[in-house]
Amino acid sequence: MNFSISDLLERALRLEFLSPEEGLFLFENASTAELMYVGNAIRQHHVPGNTVTWIIDRNSNTTNVCIANCKFCNFYRRPGHEESYITTIEEYKQKIEETFSLGGEQLLLQGGHHPDLGLDYYVQLFKELKSLYPNLKLHALGPPEIAHITKLEKSTHTEVLQALKDAGLDSLPGAGAEILDDRVRRLISKGKCGGQEWLDVMRAAHQLNITTSATMMFGHIETNLERMEHFVALRQVQSEKPPHAKGFLAFIPWPFMDEDTILKKLKRARNQCTGDEYIRMIAMSRIMLPNIINIQASWLTVGKKTAQLCLHAGANDFGSIMIEENVVSAAGAAYRFTADGIQHAIREVGFRAQLRNQQYEFREVPSNIKQQQLDRQKMLVD
Repeated sequence: MNFSISDLLERALRLEFLSPEEGLFLFENASTAELMYVGNAIRQHHVPGNTVTWIIDRNSNTTNVCIANCKFCNFYRRPGHEESYITTIEEYKQKIEETFSLGGEQLLLQGGHHPDLGLDYYVQLFKELKSLYPNLKLHALGPPEIAHITKLEKSTHTEVLQALKDAGLDSLPGAGAEILDDRVRRLISKGKCGGQEWLDVMRAAHQLNITTSATMMFGHIETNLERMEHFVALRQVQSEKPPHAKGFLAFIPWPFMDEDTILKKLKRARNQCTGDEYIRMIAMSRIMLPNIINIQASWLTVGKKTAQLCLHAGANDFGSIMIEENVVSAAGAAYRFTADGIQHAIREVGFRAQLRNQQYEFREVPSNIKQQQLDRQKMLVD
């Protein structure tokens, strides 16, 4: 078929759903400037103005024991490994209290596919954490973990999600999406749920009015067309959500990090995502996902300067300062931000920085953070 760049961009500006083939043509043929312009215009439709949001949270892990054997993961340990662990309540208390002291109110809680940790373990854990800290927000687990628990319990996604929601789950991260194509998943994460089950978990979450996010880890063995098909699969699930549900409240793409991974050692993955390609992917996220409101730039994996440019290409969120993060960092992501630094990075490129919560509701910057910033400024003046 003969496609026209201008026609496809016009349709994108009208928020029409483009096919995977049409998205592929744009990604491979339109200029970066054209994609950025349209990505930013769609961003302005969904989130008008110059506000860019950010969040304070902590990405902690329930356990590093995992039987999924993902070839891109350096974090996991096999059952019985001398470095394996399950986080204790005392450790959680220390992490949560430190998070609160730094202005955070949320725990992004994920872990491995532990063969012995079923639904009862997570229900009791969530209940205990919420009993100790009633104001704590739990952005926890992800579709592969829900699928794993469901198999252990011989239950259903809906029953597992409802039990977790009743125990204190506030929202479900879009973890483990990688690329939602089973050709890719068989090669890089054979032990995880397939692409269809990942999507079905999210469908069930939306039916239960559990807010979710969606992700993509790209730049390894997938084709550009499979990236576009990933977008279309997410878009379809979002279009099916009940009217009362927020569904996928945000989409976060990031490039594969390969340091010391099995995938790199097998020489199967390319890991050649440039800053320009990442910016183009942010713009394509806007173009291919016109029914998802928020797009986040992954500064953790691409760094400050590329992430700043993404704010002019369709991204309206800068993510978290990441008080703690272990999984992506184990594969080579080394960037870090303080609360002061992330706000400065946003303002530096002409936007207003706004603290948010997981529901993308605005928060006041906590007084202790404001005081820390004033103290730093005073030290610089003195």
